[in-house]
Amino acid sequence: MSTGRISVVGCLIVAAGAGGLALAYEVFQGPTELIQYDAAKASPGYTMFSPFRGRNTYLIDMHGNVVHYWPYPEGWSTPGAEAVEKHARLLEDGTLLRGAIDRAGRGGMSGAIYQLYDWDGEVIWEHDEERPGYAPHHDFRMIWNPKLQARTLLYIASREITHDEAIALGVDPTRRDDYTSRPDGVVEVDMDGNVIWEWNITDHLVQDIDDTLPNYGVIAENPGKMDPNFANGASGDWIHINSLDYNETLDHIVINNSTFSEAYVIDHGGTFVPGDPAASIALAASDAGDFLYRWGNPCVYDAGMCPASIHEGQSSTNGHQQVFFSHDIQWIREKEIGMGGNLPGAGNMLIFNNGSRQLGVTFSSVIEFNPYDGPMENGVYVPEMEAGYDQASPGMGAGQLVSKQIVWSFQSTLPTAFYSRYISGLQRLPNGNTLVCSGANGHLFEVTSAGEVVWEYISPVGDRTGDKYGIHTIMSDAAGERYNSLFKCVRYPPDYAGLAGRDVTPMGKITELWTQEPRSPQIEVQ
Repeated sequence: MSTGRISVVGCLIVAAGAGGLALAYEVFQGPTELIQYDAAKASPGYTMFSPFRGRNTYLIDMHGNVVHYWPYPEGWSTPGAEAVEKHARLLEDGTLLRGAIDRAGRGGMSGAIYQLYDWDGEVIWEHDEERPGYAPHHDFRMIWNPKLQARTLLYIASREITHDEAIALGVDPTRRDDYTSRPDGVVEVDMDGNVIWEWNITDHLVQDIDDTLPNYGVIAENPGKMDPNFANGASGDWIHINSLDYNETLDHIVINNSTFSEAYVIDHGGTFVPGDPAASIALAASDAGDFLYRWGNPCVYDAGMCPASIHEGQSSTNGHQQVFFSHDIQWIREKEIGMGGNLPGAGNMLIFNNGSRQLGVTFSSVIEFNPYDGPMENGVYVPEMEAGYDQASPGMGAGQLVSKQIVWSFQSTLPTAFYSRYISGLQRLPNGNTLVCSGANGHLFEVTSAGEVVWEYISPVGDRTGDKYGIHTIMSDAAGERYNSLFKCVRYPPDYAGLAGRDVTPMGKITELWTQEPRSPQIEVQ
């Protein structure tokens, strides 16, 4: 294996010497798969991703060669519809946990079915949420429940409510004629598929519209609850949870409210009663299930300044808001890649800031923040406003406020180098680098703590044309942001337990193994 730097089409994207930040040229087309690889600085291992519009979950080595893949279920999808929801995880026992959507069989937003596969791609376990009105979606995690001393599955699921039920929760009746919606929550099931714990946002509200309701109160005095009437008010799935994570040490869950651009920590252990699902669900719905901590946008609960256009629209301020349409909130975890407690920054939180809803220049960034008062193990969080803010450096926007809880962040020098309007994810690696999935354009890269990009890969798996799968050696600007999109990615080190004894001999690149390449994406000339 080469130990030097590999640079494929260096004019496309290169690592800068000065300041260690990524620079980029504007281009209208470029090569897919491996773009660059600095073996001396990158964290070795195997990277997993599941193209939205492909037909496999792929595991590739550092050179972009496929070492294994798991096909999506046959007959589960129609051309142009995702067959996976939305990614997969290789567990420490070597099984693959993945969500799939049977849109062909049940149509529309039927919800995900969660499945465990063996190394050969055979389904060995599955869970299908069959309760009427429930729709699992987006993120999920297999956890070790310390109170049960057993493996369980956590997943995001929305729950349908009627207009009258929404009104009874205190939504503003003057804003909409129909509040029929599906507020989001989190469900936990055991390995027999029994619901053993459940949390939903509708149980943790404060509103100042109707003083006859029990959840009436002053918004700023109730930071543990959400105001359903903020901004445009409740609609759809209310908060659109697009990611969750679990901290076994604290027995806490964190979820991302992408609608309001903030994350919430919830006390799972303090609301879980072993052997009594009804008591657990009741506790989670009580004040004990309110937010222990929230971060990202204090404007939402009247605690900080909101973003605003200033100087007659010639500039803007972000106020105290730190992220704009965020994804993949997570703890830097002890167990995710088998590194024990040795991951640099372990216990801190990572979040992907898409940046697509801010008033000024739009750009994405990745952020690490420390929310604690003292060691993480104590589980004591410092409220974001109490932690305070600094003025941003000129490169981040003069006059902007930056949370003092942020300990590291990365953004590219030019927004054209790294920007994803939606989806996306990240992961802290054993050597302190961070793996980033800029999901809208299938752009994976690894960046050092100093801001140097040391590995870079473009997914070649594009959309389908009829029954043909697009595998492209060149990706053009006309492909758009959804053509070769990925929800998130993860890298496993060579000694990861889930890979022990497995054959990871390189098979070749995706474009070599699947040579069928329809016409490269381009704008049709009328």
